[in-house]
Amino acid sequence: MMARAQALVLALTFQLCAPETETPAAGCTFEEVSDPGVPCEYSQAQYNDFQWEQVRSHPGTRTPVDLPHGSYLMVNASQHGPGQRAHVIFQSLSENDTHCVQFSYFLYSQDGHSPGTLGVYVRVNGGPLGSAVWNMTGSHGHQWHQAELAVSTFWPNEYQVLFEALISSDRRGYMGLDDILLLSYPCAKAPHFSRLGDVEVNAGQNASFQCMAAGRVAEAERFLLQRQSGELVPAAGVRHISHRRFLATFPLAAVGRDEQDLYRCVSQAPRGAGVSNFAELIVKEPPTPIAPPQLLRAGPTYLIIQLNTNSIIGDGPIVRKEIEYRMARGPWAEVHAVSLQTYKLWHLDPDTEYEISVLLTRPGDGGTGRPGPPLISRTKCAEPMRAPKGLAFAEIQARQLTLQWEPLGYNVTRCHTYTVSLCYHYTLGSSHNQTFRECVKMERGTSRYTIKNLLPHQNVQVRLVLTNPEGRKEGKEVTFQTDEDVPGGIAAESLTFTPLEDMIFLKWEEPQEPNGLITQYEISYQSIESSDPAVNVPGPRRTISKLRNETYHVFSNLHPGTTYLFSVRARTGKGFGQAALTEITTNISAPSFDYADMPSPLGESENTITVLLRPAQGRGAPISVYQVIVEEERQRRLRREPGGQDCFPVPLTFDTAQARGLVHYFGAELAANSLPEPMPFTVGDNQTYRGFWNPPLEPRKAYLIYFQATSHLKGETRLNCIRIARKAACKENKQPLEVSQRSEEMGLILGICAGGLAVLILLLGAIIVIIRKGRDHYAYSYYPKPVNMTKATVNYRQEKTHMMSAVDRSFTDQSTLQEDERLGLSFMDTHSYSPRGEDMGKKRRGLSSLGPGNGGSSWKHHHSSSCPLLVAICGTLCVALGLRCMLLNLALASC
Repeated sequence: MMARAQALVLALTFQLCAPETETPAAGCTFEEVSDPGVPCEYSQAQYNDFQWEQVRSHPGTRTPVDLPHGSYLMVNASQHGPGQRAHVIFQSLSENDTHCVQFSYFLYSQDGHSPGTLGVYVRVNGGPLGSAVWNMTGSHGHQWHQAELAVSTFWPNEYQVLFEALISSDRRGYMGLDDILLLSYPCAKAPHFSRLGDVEVNAGQNASFQCMAAGRVAEAERFLLQRQSGELVPAAGVRHISHRRFLATFPLAAVGRDEQDLYRCVSQAPRGAGVSNFAELIVKEPPTPIAPPQLLRAGPTYLIIQLNTNSIIGDGPIVRKEIEYRMARGPWAEVHAVSLQTYKLWHLDPDTEYEISVLLTRPGDGGTGRPGPPLISRTKCAEPMRAPKGLAFAEIQARQLTLQWEPLGYNVTRCHTYTVSLCYHYTLGSSHNQTFRECVKMERGTSRYTIKNLLPHQNVQVRLVLTNPEGRKEGKEVTFQTDEDVPGGIAAESLTFTPLEDMIFLKWEEPQEPNGLITQYEISYQSIESSDPAVNVPGPRRTISKLRNETYHVFSNLHPGTTYLFSVRARTGKGFGQAALTEITTNISAPSFDYADMPSPLGESENTITVLLRPAQGRGAPISVYQVIVEEERQRRLRREPGGQDCFPVPLTFDTAQARGLVHYFGAELAANSLPEPMPFTVGDNQTYRGFWNPPLEPRKAYLIYFQATSHLKGETRLNCIRIARKAACKENKQPLEVSQRSEEMGLILGICAGGLAVLILLLGAIIVIIRKGRDHYAYSYYPKPVNMTKATVNYRQEKTHMMSAVDRSFTDQSTLQEDERLGLSFMDTHSYSPRGEDMGKKRRGLSSLGPGNGGSSWKHHHSSSCPLLVAICGTLCVALGLRCMLLNLALASC
């Protein structure tokens, strides 16, 4: 095959250099005897619907009358279906100079119908067929017609000529093809195109092909721009440059990458066609970055970005880089040329969103590509210009404030994201120990706010704070005061009091919510309950006013054991507030007795004593119980005084007192209602009263009898006791003790008389002589004469009983202090008399040990015989010196 091609090339070269009268360089006449130097190589496509037939018709042969004589290729349309095709493909040609392809065709139908369409294709370099460069249809008579192809495809490119038979719908007649020749000179019936160059444009731009042709142009000549894929574009215009040269222009508007292809110029006429070489329409896509620019740093008024143009979509080279930016919600855009990979955008607005894209440009018109993916970035907020202004009140009430201020704009906030906080604080309580603080964020666009739940007459410090992510501005603090209101109630737990028996000390605190300036306090009280039937309840209501700084009061002249209802309320300029109520009960008092003095017993025996019990008077509480207390009277012990405070709060039975070694016990307990009026009671009657045994009294002991009354009320106990009787011990049981005591008392009296009557020396001497005689008689009479002891003893007892009764009556009439003095004197006489007194004590102890039949009786007898003289002397002294008669009474008691 290659050898044939090389031979064909050499033959064509020879023919092109030969004159026009020379034979063709190559071709195919379909004759039986052909020129061996002009081979006829053709083939039929395998994909055809049918095959061309080679016909050899000569005179004398039996052929259809419609067919011409000769050797040629023929298609009988009646034998095929409509639309069926058949191709005849001739060998590839590779020419290096001007040449012409000539062929003959036959289209005939006896009845004038079209047998089909005969088309010619020129395929370059084995590419697609594309569109037919020439075609003919219809019935053109019973004869052969000649046409030419001026193909301007030169070496090293090669091309093939294909003939196509397309059956028409009439299916009548014949199509024939003969004498396909390659001529080495220009075509006479078809123009030859000059070399068509490539056209390069940027996508979206207009492209234009200029087809220059030489030759004769027929009036029916059509000029087309044929795309390799088969699309045909008619010429916009044909301009004749000379009588044999013309220029056809083919504009392509706004071409894109999908229109990039191979194009060639085609001229079509019935007598032939001209075909140029294929030129490429190169459509360059302007470059566009694949990725958006990168943000390196953002500030309030600038953005620093990196172009990020390493990866692009489109074609280069890149001759210019630009930055296009705009506000995300703005109508304007700016483009800045950039020479580096980083760029800083200046003079931007704070807290504003911008869209930033990169533009890349390649050479040529429309070489600037579409903006790359945008970087959407926001500048930072700037510090606020100033704090909000114009803070003032719109309305002031007792418990709320309505405030307003100037609206804020972007020129002040310098940030779209900002907060306005209204911060306020005030002090709770009068001690200023607790401060309430709160900041409330305002809604966007708000310039008015109401602070609620405030306290009346309260200073509220308010300030506005403007904050954005870059800073804050605090306004000046402004003080507002709420209006006054009636004061709140005084807390009931703040009422403290100290109740006494007939007075109450009450103290309160200022209301927790004064709600203004306290001007006064008002206290009202009224008795509402009492255990004392003498008290009228409810009593009259009394009111007291106190100044604002006086939060206490002492209420006097109250009744014991009485409950009072107190109400305390405060007042401001708006009026009184709610009152605090409390009930306070005064303490009960101890019961009182109706005993002017200690009464005389109603009766007395060795083991009992009968006293008169009078009912006590309750003071604030009724009498709950009565008790009779018996106390043993012992020497050298201060006796309990009647009506004293040292009473007996703990009940003791006789057995318990004996077990503990105590000197007193409860002899009886009587119910309060058992003593409605005075009644006698016998102490020692050996009876039991409400669990307390009243045992018989011992004759040898002296007793003090107490009467006690007790009141109980609400856990409070008051008691009072009084001594109502004294029972002395029996005399026969106390004779030795009484003798010694009387001796000591006589010595004391003698000493007082000796010291007081210094001027009466003679009288004093007589007293000394008498005493000395008595002692001498005692010292020397170890064996005295028998005397009548029974009579002496009886006389002594009778005399002593009479004198003691007188002394007791005298002491009962005197005060407690006088009795203390008497006891004190008796104590001194007993313990600190004189050395001589000590000797006398020793002698008395010695005498007492002798027994009743010895010297003791003699000493007693002498003592009794000296008493009349002693009484006479003391009486004389009392008269002479004007002394009180107590000395005489003591002398009588001693005797």
